Amino acid sequence: MPKVGMEPIRQQQYIEATLETIHDEGLHATTLSKVARRAGTSTGLVAHYFRDKSGLLEATFRHLARELGREYRRQLVRAQTPLERALALIEANFAESQARPAIVSGWLSFWSQVNHRPELARVQRVVASRLRSNLLHDLRHLLPLEDAVHVATGLPVLIDGLWLRATLTTGGVSFPEARELARDYLMTQLAVREKEAPHDRTA
Repeated sequence: MPKVGMEPIRQQQYIEATLETIHDEGLHATTLSKVARRAGTSTGLVAHYFRDKSGLLEATFRHLARELGREYRRQLVRAQTPLERALALIEANFAESQARPAIVSGWLSFWSQVNHRPELARVQRVVASRLRSNLLHDLRHLLPLEDAVHVATGLPVLIDGLWLRATLTTGGVSFPEARELARDYLMTQLAVREKEAPHDRTA
């Protein structure tokens, strides 16, 4: 049996091994035995923590979502205004931590399975809902509610599309370029909608 206190360390080790295996061999070729071999341990020990491949993949997807949340909180440290907080969300999605090859492969692989695996769909719904909610919270200070809802709905879609293009070798857009395009969309929407319906901005 694992030593007391080792569980979080072991789980993190297996999740990292899972991401590296997915990156090197693809999602369908990833197995408990391959993850165990990469982590230098036994298949039985991986199964002890995650039950089976589905449990391991769900835990790994949740890890990716948590890491994105941590990056967002790091970006928020310097944000003082609603606009800066909205921009921090863009920065988080295009941060260097999200461009790591194994992280990119993980997100792409899990997205491809969201329509087929309910447990992954649940995680993705939480990620999308949290992104929209955080944006709407800040945009309501900058725009009338109807406009804030519109932008809070459109910007996450754009972020996902730009992130996808930036991760593909055929995408033709780098991470920094994708980030600037997302920022430009937000600033343009704010300028146009404020001009159409002036709104008293509050911090």
